[in-house]
Amino acid sequence: MPDSSHPRLATPWRIIYGLYAWLQFTLIGVACLAVLLCLWPLERRRAVVRRLAAVVLRLAGMRLHLSDLGALPRPCVVVANHCSYLDGVVLAAALPAQFGFVIKREMMAVPLAGLLLRRIGAQFIERRNQARVMSDTRRLLQQVRAGRALAFFPEGTFQGTPGLMAFHIGAFAAAARANLPVVPIAIRGTRHCLPPGSAWPQPGVIQVLELAELPALPDGVPVPHDGSRAALLRDRARAALLDALGEPDLAGVDADGRPDGKGASLGSARRA
Repeated sequence: MPDSSHPRLATPWRIIYGLYAWLQFTLIGVACLAVLLCLWPLERRRAVVRRLAAVVLRLAGMRLHLSDLGALPRPCVVVANHCSYLDGVVLAAALPAQFGFVIKREMMAVPLAGLLLRRIGAQFIERRNQARVMSDTRRLLQQVRAGRALAFFPEGTFQGTPGLMAFHIGAFAAAARANLPVVPIAIRGTRHCLPPGSAWPQPGVIQVLELAELPALPDGVPVPHDGSRAALLRDRARAALLDALGEPDLAGVDADGRPDGKGASLGSARRA
């Protein structure tokens, strides 16, 4: 299923559909938040969000095709590609209620979304301040060591160009240190349904595919320390997602398609 790399011009039909979709997203989001403010415990709140996320997508004409994610090993660390604002809604609908999300700290400032994410136990992480990055990494490590199942978008952001960007190491460092498996999940179709840079969603098919589990320490692979284990996990997860998505490898490429000089080692992930 091709993903659109550029948003289409907004036709009258698409504007009407987009207004309907945003209206029902907003109304269901507000209703969901009202329920979450009263509901306890955490797993029940996540179960509500899971059901409502599926309802939102279905009412918007976005058909969700899932592999069986109920058999995911738990605890584990899930990593998924990121290409649209819809990806979080899709993972919320797809993953079992035991999973928590790891989100960039900037989302805390988004009024409705930030409060909703806090009510479902999302973990917010810093991407720029190094001292806070280290503090957040230690907190995530405590979470996974306590048996929490976490889901990450290791690219940290998305851009208009189809392809897989470089991965941040945090998800894989936490998995390596806690000796937890990493499960890559490929998401396709969200770039079409809500293209980056466009305010106008459109109906379509969204596929969520669970890929093979990656153990923290593969059999027969001597890896001396956590840092090397994390890098190996990162590269193997990227290689699996690149193969599943069939999209370009954008490690070491900036938002304008130019080499940024940072991703040479990650660019070799397909060969890991």
